Amino acid sequence: QVQLVESGGGSVQAGGSLRLSCAASGRTISGYSMAWFRQAPGKEREFVATISGRYSTLYASSVKGRFAISRDNTKNTMTLEMNSLKPEDTAVYFCSLAQGVFAGLSAGEYDYWGQGTQVTVSS
Repeated sequence: QVQLVESGGGSVQAGGSLRLSCAASGRTISGYSMAWFRQAPGKEREFVATISGRYSTLYASSVKGRFAISRDNTKNTMTLEMNSLKPEDTAVYFCSLAQGVFAGLSAGEYDYWGQGTQVTVSS
């Protein structure tokens, strides 16, 4: 059974930074695509960033240049560095894992999900 656990959320002021982590257990993440999604109150879950099993990355235009996704297969973890945070970044952030090397922007392409961690950015 695959389990994903996010950590690192919190409250910050606009312009601040946070570092989210996702720890996987139950199987190795090596070779599989992972991603971060987020969901704000009253909105649909939206794509934030993905890192493939071969380390290629893709970002939503709203976070490109401010967020950085990375992974450490030796520790079975994925990280999202978030800088220059804006109030519109406020959401619950979810970690996800696909069963393939490459996955895209759709939540339906990912098979496993964490429970989410809250990020709140105040102006």
